[in-house]
Amino acid sequence: MKHKIIHYFSAILIVLSSSSMLAQQDPQFTHYMYNMSVINPAYATENKDVINMGGIYRAQWVGIEGAPTTQSFFAHKPLSRKVEMGISIIHDEIGDVVEESNIYADFAYVLSLSEKTRLSFGVKAGVTLFSTNFNGFQYTSPLLDPAFENNISQTFPNVGAGTYLFGDNYYLGFSTPNLLTTKHLENTNGIVTTGVEAIHYFLTGGYVFTLNGNDNLKIKPAFMAKGVQGAPVALDLTTNVLINNKFEAGIGYRLDDSVSGLASFYVTPRLRIGYSYDYTLTNLRKFNTGSHEVFVLFDLDLGRLSGKGYDKSPRFF
Repeated sequence: MKHKIIHYFSAILIVLSSSSMLAQQDPQFTHYMYNMSVINPAYATENKDVINMGGIYRAQWVGIEGAPTTQSFFAHKPLSRKVEMGISIIHDEIGDVVEESNIYADFAYVLSLSEKTRLSFGVKAGVTLFSTNFNGFQYTSPLLDPAFENNISQTFPNVGAGTYLFGDNYYLGFSTPNLLTTKHLENTNGIVTTGVEAIHYFLTGGYVFTLNGNDNLKIKPAFMAKGVQGAPVALDLTTNVLINNKFEAGIGYRLDDSVSGLASFYVTPRLRIGYSYDYTLTNLRKFNTGSHEVFVLFDLDLGRLSGKGYDKSPRFF
């Protein structure tokens, strides 16, 4: 029991850090290129009559007691050639102690720069739900730390913004999903017990190369850089190979953190599933067996349901 308590406290302190120690708090995804609606509200597809939906489940640092898990879901659809709307949800848990949910409505306005190039601007607005549950904790010290004295349940408004430049085979985006900073805990009796939700900045990009004119073999490099005040920039580099537009496999590297293996395939033309495994490179590898991530993407083609015979154009991200 003592070891479990130590592990829980270690995980919780990563999130409930003091105001003088701002660290990265937004969840990370290895399949970020297929979770773009959550990261950037300007993400758009222009697939008329198609509702794009997807979800990701991530288990971080498996084997550590109280390790984080993350679930995300998105759904979006163009309302016209220039307007796309949707919803995005992220739910984070650290053991059975800390929970945070971000629930947003997303809006994107798309401008045509040329026949194949689009530039969109997006905003997201919603709420952040934050709670802690310290019931059942057994403390080794008779003096209770004020930071863990009371359970917390708070709701905060939040907004985000982003821009997204894209064509049929590339994209480049910049976004800040959470623009409002929030304080989860306050100073108590002169003791700093403040947890701050800092503003994160995301720069993402990707390209699709067709090899030697062979449309059945494509190389898809992508990157995501994430920055926040008080912490070094986190950089993800990923390269996937798409075969016959059905099966994809690749490798990823998160700077000074982990290496990854990725795979996905189309079960049907409108249903895609994927998996990734992260191997930790830091000292944490001694205490965990890696991180696992699965995703599901589904396109609901309203054109086919209505008998319009609509065929959506290929989307690679």
